[in-house]
Amino acid sequence: MRFRRKKQGVDNVDVSPLIDMVFILLIFFMVTTTFVKDMKLDINRPSAASASSASTKVIRVFIDNSGEVYIDNQPVKVWAIQSKLRDMLRGATQKSVLVVTDETIPVEKLIDVVDECRMSGAKNVAVATTKEMG
Repeated sequence: MRFRRKKQGVDNVDVSPLIDMVFILLIFFMVTTTFVKDMKLDINRPSAASASSASTKVIRVFIDNSGEVYIDNQPVKVWAIQSKLRDMLRGATQKSVLVVTDETIPVEKLIDVVDECRMSGAKNVAVATTKEMG
């Protein structure tokens, strides 16, 4: 008895598993992506004529108008800034810190925060301002 081989041609390709995988990957990347958000503090930034834009990958330290310091949306005492930033800078490729402060903050408080940031191992420490026009 002789058996005939049937031609194995592909007439239809089912792409629904491929579409499912694409949507699963899309959802995975949307969930794991981090977005940079500024804190919702009322801060009137000081103005400067030589301002430049900051990278989105810098670590932001906020000082609100009452003098409270925030790192990563959590209030931090001035003496604890160094250890908190050191832990955050350990895994960072760009060791930069941006201090976002209110213009009514005393200079001594700002200097204390900037000193703590530098002692934590940050290469660049900057103060956020608004650029003056004119």
